[in-house]
Amino acid sequence: MKFMIALLVMGILTQNFTLAKFLGICPFLGVSKKLNTAVGMSLAVIFVMLLATAVTYPLNMFLEAHDLVYLQTIVFILVIAALVQMVEIVLKKYVKSLYNALGIYLPLITTNCAVLGVVILNIDNISAYSAYGFGFGHAMVSSFAAGAGFMLAMVLFAGVRSRLETADVPKSLEGLPITLIAAAIVSMSFLGFTGIVEGMGLL
Repeated sequence: MKFMIALLVMGILTQNFTLAKFLGICPFLGVSKKLNTAVGMSLAVIFVMLLATAVTYPLNMFLEAHDLVYLQTIVFILVIAALVQMVEIVLKKYVKSLYNALGIYLPLITTNCAVLGVVILNIDNISAYSAYGFGFGHAMVSSFAAGAGFMLAMVLFAGVRSRLETADVPKSLEGLPITLIAAAIVSMSFLGFTGIVEGMGLL
């Protein structure tokens, strides 16, 4: 149980995919202008991460058993692309407003390195956390934590960007420059969580 909590804390805070590992920056900067689209994108990413983990974890065991590990990245990308296509079809049919709001960023989940990163990291964690018996259930918790961390980053930055719209920004920093500076400051704030897992005695 302690290890499960450690995975959640690491995924959301200390090893946040966006603010600590700098994965998924494209949707982080592109869809975080409004809170509703940020939450919608985050929920879609969490869903894809969980499904991708559920499919790729046993699939990786098959690849390893047949000495086909060199195909891992290609196979994982194909799985993620298929899952994103399924999510896109469902949103287009049942949640048209969110589908229109996400626009081009929805199919970009396919190339969102955070999704590919989480499934590959889960494979690496099998050996890294072998002492804790890292298995399928742990991989699913790790994926959910990574998605929740992505959502936290998106929601926080959506709030920051809403404040920037009314802030008195120097003309030379308007637009993308002040956005990148704000993103850097938000990322630096997460350094304060470093060591929290060890400090709580979770690992």
